Formats: sequence, structure tokens, C-alpha cells
Amino acid sequence: MRSRSTITCFLALHLFLSFNITHISALSFKMNFTESTDNGVASIQLQEDAFYNKAVRLTKEELDGQITHSVGRAVLKDPVILWDSTTGQLADFTTRFTFMIKARITDGTYGEGLAFFLSPYPSVVPNNSTDGNLGLFSSSADQSETSNQIVAVEFDSHKNSWDPDDNHVGINIHSIVSVANVTWKSSIKNGSIANAWVTYKASSKNLSVFLTYKDNPQFGGNSSLSYSVDLRKYLPNKVAIGFSAATGKLVEVHQVLYWEFNSTDVQLKSNKMKRVLIISLVSSISATVCTMGLVCYFLCIRKIRMSRKEEEKLDYDESIEDEFEKGRGPRRFQYDELVVATKNFALERKLGEGGFGAVYQGFLKDQNLNIAIKRVAKGSTQGKKEYISEVKIISRLRHRNLVQLEGWCHEQGEFLLVYEFMPNRSLDTHLYDKSNLLTWPLRFKITIGVASALLYLHEEWEQCVLHRDVKPSNVMLDSAFNAKLGDFGLARLVDHDRGSQTTVIAGTMGYLAPECVTTGKASKESDVYSFGILALEIACGRRPVVLKEGDDKIKLVQWVWDLYGRNEILDAVDGRLDGAFDDHEAVCLMVVGLWCAHPDYNFRPSIRQVISVLKFEAPLPSLPPKMPVAVYFAPPIHLCKFSYTSSDGTLKELEGSSIYGKTTSSSSATNASSSTPSVHLPHMGY
Repeated sequence: MRSRSTITCFLALHLFLSFNITHISALSFKMNFTESTDNGVASIQLQEDAFYNKAVRLTKEELDGQITHSVGRAVLKDPVILWDSTTGQLADFTTRFTFMIKARITDGTYGEGLAFFLSPYPSVVPNNSTDGNLGLFSSSADQSETSNQIVAVEFDSHKNSWDPDDNHVGINIHSIVSVANVTWKSSIKNGSIANAWVTYKASSKNLSVFLTYKDNPQFGGNSSLSYSVDLRKYLPNKVAIGFSAATGKLVEVHQVLYWEFNSTDVQLKSNKMKRVLIISLVSSISATVCTMGLVCYFLCIRKIRMSRKEEEKLDYDESIEDEFEKGRGPRRFQYDELVVATKNFALERKLGEGGFGAVYQGFLKDQNLNIAIKRVAKGSTQGKKEYISEVKIISRLRHRNLVQLEGWCHEQGEFLLVYEFMPNRSLDTHLYDKSNLLTWPLRFKITIGVASALLYLHEEWEQCVLHRDVKPSNVMLDSAFNAKLGDFGLARLVDHDRGSQTTVIAGTMGYLAPECVTTGKASKESDVYSFGILALEIACGRRPVVLKEGDDKIKLVQWVWDLYGRNEILDAVDGRLDGAFDDHEAVCLMVVGLWCAHPDYNFRPSIRQVISVLKFEAPLPSLPPKMPVAVYFAPPIHLCKFSYTSSDGTLKELEGSSIYGKTTSSSSATNASSSTPSVHLPHMGY
């Protein structure tokens, strides 16, 4: 009864508030980019080759240097409300900007031009948009794609096959081919300053352009070019606004010197009926009832906030939801949908369990699709942090050798990630399960697949991604035994020119590079070290540390390096293969593994060099016959603790100054040498 009363009061108050007139504030700004102070530059996002130096410079500008095929954009960081999604009311706007296009030479060969544009928010520069595409459209994309949903005013300085002449002003709608144009008597050769006004009148749906080279010009509403267009049919209600430019084989410089913008309110106008209802409602509700309604309202708000308290504690980044909802990445699953897919997370559906949760197999009947679902353990703060990190990173990555994230779910206190299902599970299952023998061709193929994934992460994506946990249990295998690197919970993004990040120690002992343990620095070199250990494991069928072996065989890298120094490296190949392997490939794989696992990161190869050697496009490196010793500060002893399972099935712990040097066991493993332990590692690298 109390609950029903609360809901009724809440709805009554909501109805009252919804009858009031609401509006979205108008936008107005002025930015003079030529002044010495910042003056608005902080409000501008510069994309691709664009940069700022006493002007917004959209393309590369070293006129005597390599500036061909350059593209850049400068956009307002915040979205602009173009029309109201409830009423459909359009905003009027007027923008004025001062710009300069200057040619390299005076013989008429220059290009390509710049444009003022409106596009879906946020602004995304499409691929293959140099030359006459002006950084606006992709020459390879379908015209219906989101990346081509742009309305622009172009100031074109070079005649392409679709252009009317070499210098013209055009209005473009979803295409580089202008719907209206006029010849532009440009002053590009002498680099004169141009002033332009672009206006839009919502009442007449008229988009007009006025251009002049006069000093101190006045705008009286006249136009050089106009076109009637209902922008609601071509653009979403929230848009990005800014400038774009490009060069091709022919070059010029593109500078924006001044920019101002003004738009009107988009106002929701109440009709007479609503006004009558407001007056009736207000006059009929007593002060006591209003007070009770407000109390109920705030109680409801408090309850909602309390239910979201856990999310707020984790500082959950709402941009993750935004990214998914745009439709470019994985989709959002309903919690009930995943409960059905896993038969309420039944035990028989569990594929494996790691440090921060379990992985279940699921089946989506409507899609006839098998999936894998990672379920973060409740109460695991670290697991939820890894969930957020993985969503931010892996949802944006696309590569044939990376595990594909299909979707996500964050409901009822649960954190769930949905991946493509890998029928052959993880690599360590095949390396260390006696019932599964991985043939040599598959081992070599898997190694190259993981290397290709790291090349994409380190060099080919827009930022450098440090995986920080490369190991067999994080390498998944599809039905054709193609390797797919997964588990990005520890991954970090760094700029390509930085290449490393100082952070807390993270990863798995045995795969951590020595400098990570001592300095806390993760880098591309530390990922390469982990890959080297992985490569040796694949070739030798042994874990990085095997306590039951003799002193000279405990550490995999030391053992293989000793064999290498004695020209007996083929003795290290997995004995279960019974000689069924390619000698040349085996030597190559293990020498590359040693090269990557060099104790001094300065002597490790890049992952690109690794692939060249593995594909026999480059010669094998010449390594010293004895394993070098790198000098590092000794890490705290508690950082070198790991667990193992003894022959009696009990879990014990071993700790020492470093797994890279002599290891002294703790009291909890005093009799470890008398048992037959194996390192205990989590499985499933989703």
C-alpha cells in the first residue's frame, strides 16, 4: 500500500514537472586563434594532422617538406543541439570564420581545399579521405554509412572529376559531390585572408553561404550561395561542428584564424490545454499533499541512488555505455537473456575459473550461437576494475588474432562480458593435458598468430596497447586452432611515442620481465619478454618454472639457453612429439624465444622483428652462448610469492627473492622437494 502511494505521488509530481516549459540553452562563442593566449583552443579537438600555432592549421604545413596526402579536422569538443528530438523543432544558427588557403607555388597546381561541416557526434575522420574528399568522406565507404552522414560547405581549390571547376564554393549533403555550387574567385596564390558566413534559418530550411576577401567586412544577410534543406532528415539532433581539410599529390596550407558561432534556443512550447491542466492541478492540490509528494519523490530518488551506490564507488565510466549504444561495438545484453543462455550459470556450464571470476558457456537460441560469458565474482573490486578496463580497450579493437567481445551486461550488481566461443578452449589445455597433443605445425601457427596480435596492439592500432599478461591460458583457440589473444583486464593504453607506463606490478610470475618486478614499468619490451616465455613453452611443452626438475632445469629460459650454448637446443623440444617436428622451425622458434626473453630489455627485439624471423624473412639473431645476467634492484620478497599444488593435492606457497635468481623456499614449503609439485595457474583467457 505504501509502495503504491509512493509511486502515485511520484507520477503526479512527474506529470506536474513535465507540463512546465523546458528549453535547451543557446550556444554562443567567439575564438580568435591568432592571439597569444589560449583563447578557445582548449575547447577545440584537433584530429589527425591538425595542430595549433597562432592559428588552427588543419594539414601539414612544411611547404618544402613531405606534406602530401595530409588530412586534419578541428572540431568543437562538445556536441551542439541542432534540433529537439521531442518536438522536432530546429535551431537557427550563424557561424562566421576567417581562414586562409595558401599555395606552395604560383602556377595554379595546388589543392585540395577546406570545409565547414556538421556531422554525427563525435567527429570521426574516415579512412581514405585525403585528396578531393577534404577529410569529410571516405572514397571506399558506402554513402549510407554513418561516416558519410555529413552536411558541409566546401571551399574547393582543385578540380576533380566530380567538380564543376577548380575554385568553387559548394554545399555538400552526404556526398563529396555538391548539391549546389558557385565559382569562387579565390586569392589562394597570394594567401589572402577570406571571411565566410554560414547561416541556417529553421523557418525556411535555408542554408546559405557568404564569402568575401574585403577587409573589415559587414554581413547584411546577403549570400553567395544558398540551398533549401531540412537538416533533420540528414543529421541527428546532436552534432559535431568544425572544419576539415586535406591535400593529395597537390598541396597547400589551410588555416582557420577566427571562429564565432551563435545558435538559437530549441524550446518546447506548451499548448493551451497543458496550461489549463497546470492551473487546475496546482489549484486542486493542497500544500500538504504537495509536501507529501515531494517527500515521496526524494525518497524514491534516494532509493535509486542507493541501488547505484556500488557503481558510483567504482567510478564507472559512462562513456563505455555511450560507446556501445552507438552501434559500432559490442551490444548490450539483458541479464535475463544471459541467465537463460547459461541455464542460470549452472555448474556444468562452467568452462574455467580465474582470479576474479568464472567463465561459462552459453547458447543464444534466437541466433543459434554459442558464447562464452565471463562473470566477475561478487565483491571483487579488482575484478570490476578489470571489467571496466577490458570493456574500454577490447571493445575498440578488431583483429583476427584477438578474442572478439560480443557484448556486455551490467545489471543487478553483476558484471558480465560476452565473448565469441572458442571450441578448442585455451592453449595451456593442449600443452599440459596428456589427452591432448598439439602437433608441431599447429604450434608454429599459433605462435605466429599471437605475434600478429601483439604487432597490432603495439604498432598498428591508434594507440599502443600493453597487454601485460601474455601466457598460454590467455591464448584461446578457435575451431581451426587459430590463436586469439584474450583477457585484457590488465591491459593499458599508452601513446606510441611513450611505449611504457609506470604502474603497480601486474601479471603472472614466470612471465613477468625482470624489469617489471624491480621497477614497476610495463612496456612493449615486457610484453615481448612474456611472448618469449610463451614461445619456449610452446616448443618445449614445459612451464616457465618446474620445481620437480633438477637445479639446472627448474627455470625454462636458463635450461634452454644452456642447451643453445652447447649446440644441443633441439633436445629441448617437447618429447611427446617423438621427433615429429621441423628442425629448422624448432630452432627458429626457440632462438626467437630466448631473444625475446633476454634479461636486458635493451637487447630484446620488437614484435615486428620477431615476425620477420619466424617467417624466415630475416636471419636468426646471434645470441651469447651463456645467458646474460642483467643487474636490477632486488624486489621486495612478498612480490615473488606463487602457489603450487603438491602430489598430495594440497596447495602450498613458495616465496623467494626472485624467480630469476636462486630461490629460497618459505616455511610453508619446507618439504616441497620431496613432493612432485607443478605451478598452479588459472585457466581460460577470456
